[in-house]
Amino acid sequence: MTEVLTEVAIASLNHFAYCPHRCWRMFCAGEFVENAYTVEGTMLHDRVHTLGDSFRDGTWQVRSIWLKSERYGLVGKADLVESQEGEIYPVEYKRGRPNPWDNDALQVCAQGLCLEEMTGNPVTKGYIYSLQSHQRQDVLLDEALRQETIETLEAVRQMLHTGKMPPAAYDKRCRGCSLYDSCLPQATAKVDRYREA
Repeated sequence: MTEVLTEVAIASLNHFAYCPHRCWRMFCAGEFVENAYTVEGTMLHDRVHTLGDSFRDGTWQVRSIWLKSERYGLVGKADLVESQEGEIYPVEYKRGRPNPWDNDALQVCAQGLCLEEMTGNPVTKGYIYSLQSHQRQDVLLDEALRQETIETLEAVRQMLHTGKMPPAAYDKRCRGCSLYDSCLPQATAKVDRYREA
C-alpha cells in the first residue's frame, strides 16, 4: 500500500527557506498581513496569472497552470511554463531584484519536479524573472538543488504535521517583512537574553 503524503504548497518551500518562522505563521497559523511589498507582488501575480497559452518566437507559453506531484506531495501554481524545441521549464515571477538566498530557486526546482512527473520529461532548468530588472536569472536544476528542495519539502511537511513553531530569528531579511509586527524577532531575542542572565 502506497503512503499518502500530506500535500505541501510549492510556495511554502520558498517561505520556509527564507524564514521558517514566517512559514509557520502563514501555513500553520493562517496569518498574513499586507504591506507595500506584498501588495506589489499580488498585483504582479494578478497580471501574470491570467490563464492562457500563446506561441511567441518559437516558444509555447502557458500561464497560471496548476502543478502537482504525487511522488513528492507537492501542489501549486506556476506563473509561467514554457516549451521550446522540446524542452519544458518553469518561470517564476518576482517583484524585486534577485536576492542572495536560494529560496526562489527552491520554488522553481519544486515546480520542475512537478513538471517532470506530469510530462514524463526531464526538466533541467528554470528561470526567475525580476520585475525590477526585467531580466531572467537562470536556475540549474542540478542534483544539489534537487536534494536541497526535497530536504526543505520534508522540513515543511514535518512542521505542518507537528505544528511546532520555529523560533523567530532577527536578521536583515526581517526588514520589509509583512509579519514583522506579529513576530517581533528583536524583542524575542532580548527576552531570551534577559532569561539567560
